[in-house]
Amino acid sequence: MKLIVIAVGQRMPDWVEQGWQEYARRMPQDCAIELREIKAEPRTSGKTSAQMMQAEAKRIEAAIPAQAMRIALDERGKDLTTVKLAQELERWRNSGQDIAILVGGPDGLDSTLKQSCHGMLRLSSLTLPHPLVRIFLAEQLYRAWSVMTGHPYHRA
Repeated sequence: MKLIVIAVGQRMPDWVEQGWQEYARRMPQDCAIELREIKAEPRTSGKTSAQMMQAEAKRIEAAIPAQAMRIALDERGKDLTTVKLAQELERWRNSGQDIAILVGGPDGLDSTLKQSCHGMLRLSSLTLPHPLVRIFLAEQLYRAWSVMTGHPYHRA
């Protein structure tokens, strides 16, 4: 299984890249994590939020592998504990499919795109800075893997 995080936004600060890489390199080969950055729609184009999300959704769709299970990050998604995320990760791994985790831009994800997903997760009830979401997600996936495999990283 491969975890493919498809995130709107490019050219993140160095600290974001470093944080992402720190956790991505820790993941084992059989649960590798990959980041695919999607160009954000310019916020000065005069388009509505809906139009910008639709344009970004087309780019996201193009980046999703054909047979991947789709999971959207959304404020109305399932709020999981670390242990529950580990159980989801185990379920995903047992499915035999790659997992595409979709991260929207400043306006979120297009509603049609969200409806095409197999599930929705919420990382936090707090509003997180968009670049920080990548690092937080990578760390939580690594932590869930550590719970799933009995690795000592997570101390319950």
